[in-house]
Amino acid sequence: MTKDYRTVSFWLETCGDDLTPRLSLNGTIDTDIAILGAGYSGLWTAYYLLKREPSLKVAILEREIAGFGASGRNGAWCSCGFPTSPGRLGQKYGKATAASVQRAMYETVDEVCRVAVAEGIEIDWTKGGELMVARGSEQLPTIQHDYSVLSELGLAAHATLLGKAETDCRVKIAGTVGGLFQPDTATIHPGKLVRGLARAVERMGATIYEQTAVTGYTTGAYPALHTERGHVRAKTIVLCGEAYLSQLPKLRRQVLPVYSLITLTEPLSEKDWAEIGWQGRETVASLKYTVDYLSRTADGRILFGGRGAPYRFGSRIEPEFDRHAATHHMLMDNVRTWFPRLKDVKFTHTWGGPLGWPRDYMPSMAYDPYENLATARGYTGNGVSTANLAGRVLTDLITGTRSELTTLPCVNHRSRNWEPEPFRFIGVWYVQRAFKKLDEQAARSGVAPSGKLLAERLTSH
Repeated sequence: MTKDYRTVSFWLETCGDDLTPRLSLNGTIDTDIAILGAGYSGLWTAYYLLKREPSLKVAILEREIAGFGASGRNGAWCSCGFPTSPGRLGQKYGKATAASVQRAMYETVDEVCRVAVAEGIEIDWTKGGELMVARGSEQLPTIQHDYSVLSELGLAAHATLLGKAETDCRVKIAGTVGGLFQPDTATIHPGKLVRGLARAVERMGATIYEQTAVTGYTTGAYPALHTERGHVRAKTIVLCGEAYLSQLPKLRRQVLPVYSLITLTEPLSEKDWAEIGWQGRETVASLKYTVDYLSRTADGRILFGGRGAPYRFGSRIEPEFDRHAATHHMLMDNVRTWFPRLKDVKFTHTWGGPLGWPRDYMPSMAYDPYENLATARGYTGNGVSTANLAGRVLTDLITGTRSELTTLPCVNHRSRNWEPEPFRFIGVWYVQRAFKKLDEQAARSGVAPSGKLLAERLTSH
C-alpha cells in the first residue's frame, strides 16, 4: 500500500512538492560519501560537501521520504539558540567558548536564509525574533538570568528585557508579566526547506534513495551502509538520523527518542489578529519545564507545540506514537488559555514525532578519519538551525579544513550512553512527572523552582 505522506504534518501537506517516493536502493553500489538520513543534517552535509568538492559521488539513504522525520514536523523555529544553553557552556568550557558558540548560531540563522535565496527555495522566511514570555512572577527569574548570561558574554546587544506593557505590544498573551526578546531567530516553512534542499543536492549530483531503511553500518577500512536491498560502500559514511538512530543496535543508547507534539489552529480572522498582535511573527515560548513553543504561520494560524507524550519502553518509535490524544487536547486547551479570545477556535491539524536527546544534552558533530565515520546528532529539539551548523562542521572535518567552526566544543564530542532499560524508562518517567509537578507548584506559589531538585539537576543544560 502506498503511504500518504501528506498526513505526516501540515508542513508536508502544504510544501507544494510531489511526495511520491524516489527510487529505492536496489543492489550494491560504490560511492565517495554515503549518508544515512534525508533530513536537514544529511542534506546540509551533502550540500556543503558538494559545494566544496563538486566531483564527489554522494548517496543519501532515507527510510521514508526526504523530510519525513523532525525536519518536516517541527515548530518552524529557525532559532539562534544552541541545544546547550550559554550559561551551561560557560560553566563547562569558559565564557569565550560560550560566546563563540552563540555567535556561530547568530550567523547560522542568516546562513539558512542565504542558501534558500541562492537556491531559489521559498521557505516563508520571516526574521521576527524570539520572544520568551514570563507567564507569572515565577518565570521572571529565568528571563533575568538568561539576559544576565548574555550580558556577561558580551552579547547584550542581542537581547532586550521587556516589561509587561512592552511584551503585550508584541503579542498579547493572558498572564504575561514580562519577556525577553532576541532578534536573531526566524520562522520558516520547514517542509519547503527540507524538500527544497533535497532538490538542490540532486541538482548538484547527489542521489537520494527513498524507502530504503538502513539496518546497520560498517566502519574502518571498508565503510558501508547496509540495507535489506543492498549495500552502499563508501570512503566515508555519515550518520544523520537523529532520534531514529536509536533504532540501530550500535546506537540504541546514544540518543533518547522523546516525543514532541503540535496542534494547529484554523486561520484566524483580522479581528483576532488585531486583538492578539503578533505582527512581527516572533517565535514564542514560556519558561515552563514541560516546554511549550509557538509560531504564527504565513497563512495566519497559531502553531502550539509541547511535550507531554510518554516515553516508550526500549526507545520504541512507532507511527501511532505521533499522535497522543491527551497531550494534543492539553495543547489545544493551552491555546485557549493563552488567548482567551480564541475560546471557540477550531483546530485543523495535529501531529508530532520524536526528537533526539543525548545523555548530556550536548549535540555531537564528529568525524573519525580512522573509522571513516562522521555523525551529527543530539539536537534536543533545537535542530532546524543547528543542523545547518552541523553540515558545515562535518564538511570541514571530512575535507580536513581547519576553521573556527571546528574548534567549537560540540566537535568530536561524545555523550555517554543512556542507562539500560528498565532504568532508562524509570528515569524518564520520573523526570516527566517531576517537571509537571514543578510547573504546577510554581504557578500556584508564584515562586520559581530552586534548580536543586534531582529532576532539575539530572537535566541541567
